[in-house]
Amino acid sequence: MAPGRSPRDPLPLLTLLPNLLTILGLCAGLTAIRLAVEGRFEIAAGLIVLAAVIDGLDGPAARRLRAESAFGAELDSLSDFVCFGVAPGILVFLFALAPAPDPGWIFVLIYVIGACLRLARFNVGLAAPPAERSKAAPRFVGVPAPAGAMLALLPVFASHAGLVDFTQHPLIVAPYLGLVALLMVSRVPTLSPRALRVPRERAPWVFIAAAILVGIMLTRVWLFFVMLDLLYALTLIWVGVASRRQKAD
Repeated sequence: MAPGRSPRDPLPLLTLLPNLLTILGLCAGLTAIRLAVEGRFEIAAGLIVLAAVIDGLDGPAARRLRAESAFGAELDSLSDFVCFGVAPGILVFLFALAPAPDPGWIFVLIYVIGACLRLARFNVGLAAPPAERSKAAPRFVGVPAPAGAMLALLPVFASHAGLVDFTQHPLIVAPYLGLVALLMVSRVPTLSPRALRVPRERAPWVFIAAAILVGIMLTRVWLFFVMLDLLYALTLIWVGVASRRQKAD
């Protein structure tokens, strides 16, 4: 609360915008669960993607509007657990793991618990002194929950893109979910968006690559998400190798 403000003073509407965005994302995640139960997997996956986009907006909006609060941080974390833990787990289970429900459900539980632990560790990091948080800013530790959800949905994306029908391969999808959970709870270093730097001479190539990705998104949306997942996996490998080289030096 701002200095000199009484608890009874009305709040400017704009200061509520970040929390309203978080609640909108939560609604998208909950609706994705409902649609997955109804078998409408494409829309359900799209809503989880929408929730990830909203999750990327509410934090910057809070900082820009100077509306950051402990309440907003807790609300965001609870929303993330539903949208990027529970919703993807249920969606993947109903989409690809129903033919092997017992082992499939075990790996869904592992994935959801992994997302929960990842978010709990993130909350502990938020409670750290600002000086320590600034030192850790260039990298995350472990795959963030929204990125983990996108990786978990790779079998859904690939199936709808016509690449592989993962509904016929539940015994591959189940351990894959476990692998994603492991990436979220491990000490794997991953890049923070603030750490991304592009040399000026390579900027034109970045624009060309972005144009290609946008073209694919507009024509083959599921293939676009498959490519994003694969590109993210490559960055994990690249950052991991670079981190080991730094330790060796």
